[in-house]
Amino acid sequence: MMTARELAKRLNLVLEGDPAASVAGLATPERAHERDLIFVGTAKHAPRAARSLARCVIAPPNVPLTEKTVLRAANPKLAFAQAAALLLVPPRVAAPGVHPTAVVGAGVRMGKDVAVGAYAVIEEGAEIDAGCQIGSFCSVGRGAVLGAGCTLYPHVVVYPGVKLGRDVILHAGVVVGGDGFGYVPGEGRHWKFPQIGRVDIGDEVEIGSNSCVDRAALEETRVGAGTKIDNLVQIGHNVQLGDGVLIAAQAGLAGSSTVGKGAVIGGQVGIADHVRIDDGAIVGAQAGIPTGKHILAGEPVWGTPARPIRKYLHQLAWLGRLSEVGDQLLRLAGSGRSR
Repeated sequence: MMTARELAKRLNLVLEGDPAASVAGLATPERAHERDLIFVGTAKHAPRAARSLARCVIAPPNVPLTEKTVLRAANPKLAFAQAAALLLVPPRVAAPGVHPTAVVGAGVRMGKDVAVGAYAVIEEGAEIDAGCQIGSFCSVGRGAVLGAGCTLYPHVVVYPGVKLGRDVILHAGVVVGGDGFGYVPGEGRHWKFPQIGRVDIGDEVEIGSNSCVDRAALEETRVGAGTKIDNLVQIGHNVQLGDGVLIAAQAGLAGSSTVGKGAVIGGQVGIADHVRIDDGAIVGAQAGIPTGKHILAGEPVWGTPARPIRKYLHQLAWLGRLSEVGDQLLRLAGSGRSR
């Protein structure tokens, strides 16, 4: 719990109203209690805040809320998210210490305040830094390294030799370090190309449930610091993701593709091998990018094959008129024959 004054100071916001107002939780205006913090993004939502039981609200400048304690923010949604980081204590995924049913191999090094849940397996030579939480039925392979403060929800699998930075969050069912999909055809069969590289996950990466990050064939698959990956995403071998990348659900990146820092990839996007996506590029949902293509930063791209969104929408508009144009052409062809 914090006071409005403390919260305003921590978030560098302008405070209007009672500085001693207590803030203990977060809610929508309709579900809030007196000590919950709420936010409104625009003036049209001000009546929702005015009717709310919450005493404290984050709001943009010049939105009147006369009976509330108001924290003024240019970006209320961002300020609300930052307040959440201060007010909410993340739930623990395992009780402190090592559960009696967990299996810990020889030579495992654990820092202070590590929690290991029921039936988890940590193989020999792994390094688990301070404050890590490893949920039930997780598997951490030989020689894997988990930086300080990592959280592994139940049924996460970290293959041997994988390296996680600090404060990495892997949700249930994530698999990091499985073999990449690499085969060489010859002599009537598919020969498996060696998949003996590494995976390096940067600091403060979060990966959603049932997503997979494959190990490199011979070198390294890398996920840059601060990158956030949704559920059911496939990251192929040798892929290089820059810092701060966002990838929505069901997207797939084939081997050796490169994504620059701050790029955004929408849901169900399919990216073939050896694609290059520049810093800050935006790829719209369900777009498809063929092998070897280069997506420039700047205008968002959409469609299959992906192209600048203005061009794609122009083509889509013409596609919608295709039957009408076809009818006109048929009439013109008919009138020409009649002459």
